[in-house]
Amino acid sequence: MQKSRVYLAMFIAILAVSTASIFIRQAQQGAPSIVIAAVRLSLASILLAPFALLGYRSEIRSLTRRDWILAAISGLFLAIHFGTWITSLEFTSVVSSVVLVSTGPLWVALLSPVFLKEIPSRWVWTGMGLALLGGIIIGMGDSCTISNSHLECTSFASLKTGSAMLGNVLALIGAWAVAAYLIIGRNLRTRINLIPYIFIVYSVAAIALIIYMLAVKISPFGYPPISYLWMLLLALVPQLIGHTTYNWALRYMPASLVSVTTLGEPIGSAILAFFILVEIPTTLTLFGGILILAGIYISTIQPSAKRNK
Repeated sequence: MQKSRVYLAMFIAILAVSTASIFIRQAQQGAPSIVIAAVRLSLASILLAPFALLGYRSEIRSLTRRDWILAAISGLFLAIHFGTWITSLEFTSVVSSVVLVSTGPLWVALLSPVFLKEIPSRWVWTGMGLALLGGIIIGMGDSCTISNSHLECTSFASLKTGSAMLGNVLALIGAWAVAAYLIIGRNLRTRINLIPYIFIVYSVAAIALIIYMLAVKISPFGYPPISYLWMLLLALVPQLIGHTTYNWALRYMPASLVSVTTLGEPIGSAILAFFILVEIPTTLTLFGGILILAGIYISTIQPSAKRNK
């Protein structure tokens, strides 16, 4: 597999996933966040079902018990990621949520040597540091301004108080969950084809979110048709194109490198928000975007990890 092909695929994945924030914002005007997450994954699973069940039935039947368990756990972690991260925004500030969720690649890099025997190179660590810093700066752009050469922020005071603490914990759990999701995916994708893997993972995640949604007595029905259209777009673009490409890349790239490239999402979201929502990016957003691009570039210019045998 040529590197250029993998990197092109990752670029497409970043563009696709970057649409999620735009679609979610539109869907949230008429439906609760948990419904959006559940319907998103349910529709993705339904659309995948014919391809998985007709084209890969024999492979699905031949999966070992261990593979089924790991795939199911991966799906649960994906559900936890969506559920906790989206919910965190109801309790804490955007800056706090973004800062904590952006630590996902750090946890992947720390855990990869233990669970995958993959040791990230110094280039990945350096690039990750720059990209994480860039993600934090972009998050700060939502609640901080530069005035008279001073950085003024309004939301850090509530970081450890009241409901904000719950939101911060939920965002951190979301980072842990996406790290586990990528690590398990890296393990399974070396021996399971893409379609059956994502079908199982997305389906488990959808079922878990539906169970939670019903447990908190929230109905998936009765919302404006336009909201369901945005949910369908979420399933088609950021889920089936974006997340699926990430899972495809896990067969060819270390989980630590895949996780670093996911930090390009805020850049794509900012660009789309500029053209679609006419949101002009702040100076902090632009500076953070430059750091993320530099971090991704540094992470990919040299061999990213070596196996610890």
